[in-house]
Order: sequence, then C-alpha cells, then structure tokens
Amino acid sequence: MKVSIITTCFNSEKTITDTIFSVLNQTYSNIEYIIIDGASQDSTLDKINKYANKINILVSEPDQGMYYAMNKGISLASGDLIGILNSDDLFYNNQVIDKVVKCIKNDNSDAVYGDLIYFNNNKITRYWKAGNLSIKKMKFGWMPPHPTLFVKKNIYDKFGLFDVSFKTSADYELILRFLLKHNINVSYIPDVLIKMKTGGQSNRSIKNRIKANIEDKRAWNVNNLKMPFYTRYLKPVLKINQYLKKY
Repeated sequence: MKVSIITTCFNSEKTITDTIFSVLNQTYSNIEYIIIDGASQDSTLDKINKYANKINILVSEPDQGMYYAMNKGISLASGDLIGILNSDDLFYNNQVIDKVVKCIKNDNSDAVYGDLIYFNNNKITRYWKAGNLSIKKMKFGWMPPHPTLFVKKNIYDKFGLFDVSFKTSADYELILRFLLKHNINVSYIPDVLIKMKTGGQSNRSIKNRIKANIEDKRAWNVNNLKMPFYTRYLKPVLKINQYLKKY
C-alpha cells in the first residue's frame, strides 16, 4: 500500500526541517512525500531543497490558504492512503505509518485516526485522547483529531475534498461529511500518532472561537444534518479534559 503524506507550509523556516525528518525517518518504505508551499518569503524553500531528492512532489506557488494547499496536495497524490502532516506537526515516532497501514489492512477500513498531543518547548500542554467513534459523541461535539486522520484516496475521490468556503472549520465539515453523512468505515488506534505545536487558528482568540462555532453549525447544514442545539455548547467543553488528562 502506497501512503501519500502531504505537508503544507508557508514561511515555516523554524519548523519545516523537523517535519521533513519526521516523514523521512518513518520505517514504512512505500511513502510518497508531497510538499505544498505557499510561495514562502523566508528560508523555507532553501531548507526543503536540501532534501529535494527524497521529496516526490514539491509545489511552491501563491495560494489562498491552508485548505487550498491541502486540496492541491490530495489532487496530486497517487497513494492509496493519504495523511496530512502540516509544518508545525510531527509524527510521534518513526513507526506511525507502519502502525496505520497495519490497522487499515487488518480492519479493511476507509480511514483511521489516533490520539494527539500538543507541545510547547518540548513540554506537553494538552493530550487529546480521541476514543472510539460514536454517533452520539459526534452530536455532543466530538470529533477525531484531524491531524491524525488518514483517509483512503478513493474516499476523497468519491465524497470530495475540503470545502474552501470554510475559513477555520473545513476539517470539521469534511469529518462530518465522511463519518456522519456517508458513514465510512473508520478505525481508531489508541496511541499517540501526532505531536502538534500549540496554537491552532480556530483557538487563538475568543473571536476566532466564536467564528468557528458559527462555521461548525454551517458544516452541519451543508450536509443536510440536524445539529442538536447543545452541540455548539458542548464542543468546547469537551476540550477541557484534554488539558487535565495526564499522558
């Protein structure tokens, strides 16, 4: 099984090398590595080009944001399975892809996800233990950590890419579409798969969180799904335990 890993980046000179190493050091051998750069103005491209012979596809051109870049990478991918590792993220260890492929094959799944930790200065600040998928949990606002989600290419081909009309919740909309609307077969790996630097776009301020809540509701509407009135309130509450949970 070929696995396509897509890294999107823009002015990521401080983190891109670690992200590249995280991919290149995987023990799984059949990896297609794709980097989509938004025409960085710093030394990002210089750092990427040091490993040009180990990167299968490199595109550097202006785009309209992260979700456009992700869609570009998915469209270029030739792998059976696609994972997205952005330039602030790292695989937890060098056996993640081996573990993911084994799970996909054993369960004959369309997608797989796992746990995620946030870190700052090598200190864990948040532990997102995803747990098993259930419809009830999704109605309470639960979702799997998108950075840990690996999806078969044919699912994207069948059900579509990221909806770029969403500014912060395109990943949430895609997960609702795949998991709740189309009920694809998903497996959970109860291990940490991804380390992520603190500071996601939708969580940087109260204003952004309000905007994200509005987009979350629209994500249900565009998929003709009825969002329970309590979902928008419980979704942020569910995150509190992630800060309290010990790893």
